[in-house]
Amino acid sequence: MSPIEAKEDGATRLIDTIEHAENAALEAVRSFLDTVDGVFPHLGGDEGPRRKIIDSAFKMTEQLVSTSTGLAKNILAVTEKALSESDGKSTSTK
Repeated sequence: MSPIEAKEDGATRLIDTIEHAENAALEAVRSFLDTVDGVFPHLGGDEGPRRKIIDSAFKMTEQLVSTSTGLAKNILAVTEKALSESDGKSTSTK
């Protein structure tokens, strides 16, 4: 396996891992909302405890996805920097 193929394979595995973590977090929130629906039936009011809990769950979901996306961007930036530095060193040693 060439160094480029190894880098691409590592990036693909990293992306898959982050995607799996995002999906697991979203599924946990979905399960939580199902539980809320079972415990707090919809009574027609928009400002009851059920609505507050659901709104909080959606906010939590947004934060989870945002954090995961930020992590992926940071990892990508660090990886790109390391690869460009590595390519620069290997070019200068030839």
